Amino acid sequence: MDLRSGEYGCSHYKRRCKIRAPCCGEIFDCRHCHNEAKNSLQIDLRDRHEIPRNEIKKVICSLCNTEQDVSQYCSICGVCMGKYFCAKCNFFDDNVSRNQYHCDGCGICRTGGKENFFHCDRCGCCYCISVKDSHRCIEGAMHHNCPVCFEYLFDSTKDISLLPCGHTIHLECLKEMGVHFQFSCPVCSRSVCDMSDVWHKLDQAVAATPVPQMYQNKMVWILCNDCGMRSNIHFHIVAHKCPGCSSYNTRQTRCGPTECSRI
Repeated sequence: MDLRSGEYGCSHYKRRCKIRAPCCGEIFDCRHCHNEAKNSLQIDLRDRHEIPRNEIKKVICSLCNTEQDVSQYCSICGVCMGKYFCAKCNFFDDNVSRNQYHCDGCGICRTGGKENFFHCDRCGCCYCISVKDSHRCIEGAMHHNCPVCFEYLFDSTKDISLLPCGHTIHLECLKEMGVHFQFSCPVCSRSVCDMSDVWHKLDQAVAATPVPQMYQNKMVWILCNDCGMRSNIHFHIVAHKCPGCSSYNTRQTRCGPTECSRI
């Protein structure tokens, strides 16, 4: 590690200190380095754990190797351990271009600039200010694992996307779903984007595909994943269109609205 050349810190953060984990007493570059090491497959399942970030009490200066109480500046050599410092999270980072800020509602530091985000008390997380008046509230929206990769979302360092249905997912996981032509929420099955162009193409496919005579009078019950409406419509071998919202994001059910409750 060369502090003069700018090669310091770890793959997660640029900082001039290391931390002593209060849980196991070992020294790591940051909490992510600790969690990766202590949750690896090589560690016995009974010994796996994550660091309680708020309980970190000691840091080690990378310049003079002095172990000391948590502080932004080394008590011996005076080096700044991180241009961004949060005493609540015991967090250091020299890369201030990330526009870090501490959110008291979340209880952790976020990136992107405090002026660009707001904390939703019901969802229990920070969202972009542009969706403040339009987002769908879901209690604890990010206090769960990503439905694709199963990484815990709330304190993930990866970009997170808020879906129109209110559920959350890693942005890179959402893009990966698109590569495999998956455009519905893994949690509730609602469409994750404007699908009107796709529905128009399905309209054309349905119109161009005659139904075999034996199925021409067949009726089926469908449930629309987008609007929740149940309908009794004519069966088609290509797809079934919701008469309420014109979505083809539907599925067949075995009962009607009198037998099944509407969602």
